[in-house]
Amino acid sequence: MLEELKQKVYEANMQLPKYGLVTFTWGNVSGIDRESGLLVIKPSGVEYDRLRPEDMVVVDLEGNKVEGKYNPSSDTPTHVVLYNRFSEVGGVVHTHSAWATSWAQAGRAIPCYGTTHADYIYGEVPCVRNLTAEEIEEAYEKNTGVLIADEFERRNKDYNAVPAVLCKNHGVFTWGKDAHEAVHNAVVAEEVAKMAARCEMINPNVKPAPQELQDKHYYRKHGANAYYGQPEGI
Repeated sequence: MLEELKQKVYEANMQLPKYGLVTFTWGNVSGIDRESGLLVIKPSGVEYDRLRPEDMVVVDLEGNKVEGKYNPSSDTPTHVVLYNRFSEVGGVVHTHSAWATSWAQAGRAIPCYGTTHADYIYGEVPCVRNLTAEEIEEAYEKNTGVLIADEFERRNKDYNAVPAVLCKNHGVFTWGKDAHEAVHNAVVAEEVAKMAARCEMINPNVKPAPQELQDKHYYRKHGANAYYGQPEGI
C-alpha cells in the first residue's frame, strides 16, 4: 500500500540525520496521499540506521493505523491535525534541531533579520504558547496540532508563506507541498535560527530587516511575478 509514498517518506526521513537536524530518534517526517486520505509516517523510536522503506507506517486522517508492523510516531496526532487543518500541505516534519529548539525553549519567535530568512519565510517564525495542564492531560500531541492551527488562524498567517512554527519549550514543526519540501523548510528554519541567534550575539540591538527588503526577497521567489531560478523543464 502506497509503496511509492513510503519510499519518498523514507528518503525524507533519512535527510534529517544527513542535515544534522536530529539526534538519536528525535524527529519524524510524514507525507500524505490526498486522494486516498492516508498518510505515511516514520515508526516511533526506531533508529534511523535501522529504517527501511517498508518500515514506514500508514495512518488515516483520524490517526488510526492502517498498515505497518511498527507503531507510528508518537507525534502522529499532531501531523494528522495539521493535514486536516492545512489542506494544501503534503508533508510535515518535526525535529528538536538545536538552534530552532533553543528559540522554542526561550519562548521567542525568530525575527527576520536578513534576506536568507526572507527568501523562504514571510516574516517571523512564530512561537506558540505552552499547552495548558488540561490540554496536555487530555491529548498532548493532538492538542499541539490544534494549538498550531488555531494560532495561525488567529494571527491570520498564511501557512504556505510561513511553513514553520516553534512550540514553546518543545521544538519545531515545518511543512511543505510534499515530504521533501517539508524537510527543506526544516533545514531553512534551523539555519535562520542559527543566524538570528548569532546576529543578536554580535549586535544585541539589531532590528528586523526593512519590510521592503523582506517583501522583495520573498516575492521574487514566491509572488505572482516571481523571477528567481529557471523555468520548469530547464
